[in-house]
Amino acid sequence: MSVVLSLEEAWQHAATSLLPTSLAPWLLESGSLTARLKAHSTSFRLQVIAETAAELPHFLQASFPKPVQQCVCREVLMWCNEQPVVYAQSWLPEQSMQHIQALVALGEQPLGELLFQFDDVSRSAIEVAQLALTKGFAGVAPGYFWARRSVFSVAEQPLLVAEVFLPGVLNL
Repeated sequence: MSVVLSLEEAWQHAATSLLPTSLAPWLLESGSLTARLKAHSTSFRLQVIAETAAELPHFLQASFPKPVQQCVCREVLMWCNEQPVVYAQSWLPEQSMQHIQALVALGEQPLGELLFQFDDVSRSAIEVAQLALTKGFAGVAPGYFWARRSVFSVAEQPLLVAEVFLPGVLNL
């Protein structure tokens, strides 16, 4: 399961949520978050925290259009200008990885860079929540942080991406 934080929370549709003004453009970004981060910083890097085979948690099952069992949970930290700005957690079903071979060897390539290269990529509505970071991580103190999630589909193969916006994003 997750190394950093749980996605088990009451998620709401972003379009009907009251969002902090400073974070709304980030939370509502419909294009590539990676591209937006790069455009707002002088340096960008992605740090893979963990990439492990796991059973999809029951609380995420409803996010997928059909039942999913085995996944790879990929956790990364995105850094801009040497500050941690976004923690991302992706759930990649085994079947999706078999159909989209590029998912197998992402390494330090951002998932968003890959997804937005496909002509047939689609995205569900963005949902938002405030997630608890219960212990410090990468120099970020414990607290509640705004997050967004959505399910992408490439060639009808789904994958869930959740992104947590850390305080450093406000410096961009």
